[in-house]
Amino acid sequence: MTASLPNSTFAKVPISVLIPAKNEEENLPACLDSVARADEVFVVDSQSSDRSIEIAAQFGAQVVQFHFNGRWPKKKNWSLENLAFRNEWVLIVDCDERITPELWEEIAAAIQAPNYDGYYLNRRVFFLGKWIRYGGKYPDWNLRLFRHHTGRYENLNTEEIRNTGDNEVHEHVVIKGQVGYLKNDMLHEDFRDLFHWLERHNRYSNWEARVYYNLLTGMGEDGTIGANLFGDSVQRKRFLKKIWVRLPFKPFLRFILFYFIRLGFLDGQAGYIYGRLLSQYEYQIGVKLYELQQFGGHLNVKSASQSRSATHPTPPSDTPGSLVVPTER
Repeated sequence: MTASLPNSTFAKVPISVLIPAKNEEENLPACLDSVARADEVFVVDSQSSDRSIEIAAQFGAQVVQFHFNGRWPKKKNWSLENLAFRNEWVLIVDCDERITPELWEEIAAAIQAPNYDGYYLNRRVFFLGKWIRYGGKYPDWNLRLFRHHTGRYENLNTEEIRNTGDNEVHEHVVIKGQVGYLKNDMLHEDFRDLFHWLERHNRYSNWEARVYYNLLTGMGEDGTIGANLFGDSVQRKRFLKKIWVRLPFKPFLRFILFYFIRLGFLDGQAGYIYGRLLSQYEYQIGVKLYELQQFGGHLNVKSASQSRSATHPTPPSDTPGSLVVPTER
């Protein structure tokens, strides 16, 4: 695929764009084309084996390699801490997202005379080529535009769980300051097939299961944002999730909530498939939560045994220099 060059008739917006990537050759061209108005673009890559790096270079983006240590920080927080942004404002865009011309105009105006330190962007999610407008998927507010020194992603204490990926997905940005909302939508459409959707959500369910476990056990349950029924949209979701994790029949309830109560059926066949997949996703979270509960917060019996051994070492054997107390018979 040949990269399209940025349109020189548009004035550059003094923003640094951060794009986390790994093997995203199908999504990157459209994403990079949509952020061509940014003064600076970083693609933070995780050793891609496809043409992602080549594509990023064609669009003039700076490519930085991120090597995950398996725990913390993940990719976005590491980038916010370590990249030498030349602009005060940073815009975080995933590879399957697009910034429309209308949103660019609004962003340019917002940072020229800012009333806030960060702004929520509303995502318009597409699935199987259709905008999923119902089922609670719209509006879908994400804090993506902020003064880079004021915002970091929260840590929800999920480092113990492997195979969740090296990128923050469901964690939220915590801002030191006031936040506002922009009106124009950001587009979210993955050009890859359903295999990648299922693969991605298999990883996400590992993370979600740990969050559920933490909520049930009180281990860092609210992150740094907190749960508050009368707070902002994120705090309300946290409050409701604390109730949700204790409910029975969650896969069934999630489908009913999405498809009937929140009118997902109005999105036709795409809405039905999306609702069924969400129900399956909730079931995956549930069985992985059960696994964590069975092994005391560990992934399996082996890791639980290793943890017990580290906490309670095996008494010394009958070797030179060791004291062995005979057992009464």
